[in-house]
Amino acid sequence: MQDYLLNNNLIGISDVDTRKLVRHIRTKGVMNAVISSEIPDEEELISMAKEWDSMEGLELATKVTRKEAQTVSSDGPYKIAAFDYGIKQNIINNFVNRGCTLRIFPAEADLEEVKAWNADGYFFSNGPGDPKASARYGLPMVNYAKQTGKPLFGICLGHQLMALSEGIETKKMFVGHRGANQPVMNKKTGLVEITTQNHGFTVDEDLINTDKVEVTHINLNDNTIEGLRFKKFKGISVQYHPEASPGPHDSSYLFDQFMKLVKQSSDYEEPIEISTTDKAQN
Repeated sequence: MQDYLLNNNLIGISDVDTRKLVRHIRTKGVMNAVISSEIPDEEELISMAKEWDSMEGLELATKVTRKEAQTVSSDGPYKIAAFDYGIKQNIINNFVNRGCTLRIFPAEADLEEVKAWNADGYFFSNGPGDPKASARYGLPMVNYAKQTGKPLFGICLGHQLMALSEGIETKKMFVGHRGANQPVMNKKTGLVEITTQNHGFTVDEDLINTDKVEVTHINLNDNTIEGLRFKKFKGISVQYHPEASPGPHDSSYLFDQFMKLVKQSSDYEEPIEISTTDKAQN
């Protein structure tokens, strides 16, 4: 291994008890850390870690969004307004493959430009940072989308913003979800999806208003909320990433559910019962 690292100019770390480290984080919660090969002073490193900005209250989506709106076309008839807070390429691919042309707006989008697109549905993407810090520019767009009567779909940060728009609070997690092996149960079917996740904030399960939302998915490791169906408007959202492929296609049906709402939107009169038994055609 040493020869491999040297030959490829890579840095390695040894003599770390990773199991002890995991147990410490599980007991104490997530925390800042510094790894350095240049500063030998332990106290200085600890001080640097303590001075690092906390994720709580940190706004980051505007740091990763695109600078201007862009259109990604398909041969299909549907127009989707997508808000880029750090949108994944495979999310875009999933929409295009389902006959959608996307107008992808930056995080701080111009409302008049969004209105002019006259979308058939609205998508709010994943992204980094504290969702409450993104509310300044995110909530006006969510609230506008709700007023149009068109369907909404949110993933990760978008899911959290949709919850906040209904007065349902989010919170920083004691230990966030990272990786491609998170088990999520669909409460309608009882089926378990193996999901990819990367978040440190979640919708507060203790503050759910069942008059406004139905919890559709839960994490089986810690029972945190992983999915919502909104009762006051046509909207679904999930905390995890259905565009990723750990299952590999356990969760792609969520895009089909949203498209069902889009297709039915013109005839929408009563709340539509969305089937959660749809499976990917693979």
